[in-house]
Amino acid sequence: MSLLEVEKLTKNFGGLQAVANVSLKIQRREILGLIGPNGAGKTTLFNLLTGVYAPTEGFIVFDGQNITKSKPNQIANLGVGRTFQNIRLFNQLTVAENIEVALHQQNADLLSEIFRLPLFSQQQKIRQEKVAQLLEFFQLADYANLPANSLAYGLQRRLEIARALASAPKILFLDEPAAGMNPSETKELMDLILKIHDQYQIAIVLIEHDMKLVMNVCQRVCVLEYGRVIKNGTPYEVQNDPRVIAAYLGGDV
Repeated sequence: MSLLEVEKLTKNFGGLQAVANVSLKIQRREILGLIGPNGAGKTTLFNLLTGVYAPTEGFIVFDGQNITKSKPNQIANLGVGRTFQNIRLFNQLTVAENIEVALHQQNADLLSEIFRLPLFSQQQKIRQEKVAQLLEFFQLADYANLPANSLAYGLQRRLEIARALASAPKILFLDEPAAGMNPSETKELMDLILKIHDQYQIAIVLIEHDMKLVMNVCQRVCVLEYGRVIKNGTPYEVQNDPRVIAAYLGGDV
């Protein structure tokens, strides 16, 4: 069974159809690239899959459960993590605290925290160990006690991915993770995505305009144009499809 299944998903904003009749299956431990020209509906599709928007039509099933009408926090708790086009960190918190915030969502026991019961101490120790592991994995340990907004852009991107991964997702959505990065940072990101996939064995879906990154990292690529899927296949098949070439370069097939 697929980890995520989307059937005839549609989203209208007034008279504009941003996503149109999209059907898609994402397998467990798959790396899927979602590409298309600006305005193709990629981020809208992400927002539908993570509960930010409610679909106009269609349904979404995640790990056997219908999440079509679920709220973002409910979907996140089921094992869906994501990042955004624009970095969304708690700028005044430290790097370590940004990661710990995500861990507090897991197995939170309000009474234990209020009264500082033994369970709270146990949970706190576990959280600190997980934070340390993620800081090490993402090569952020040297910045642990610095405020998040003091980091260089590439490191902030890395921190946002680390925070998303802290919630132990089964699938991780990355919305233009290489945006604003120089070639060196993009290469590091490429290696990091493969490292995450290898270490955590989760599904990864990424929206990206850097075709070198997409073609070298993704096992499968889905192409959107005007909210519709025009191609779904291997990187090689997508690169050589006349409809995809026309969508990016303009003109008729």
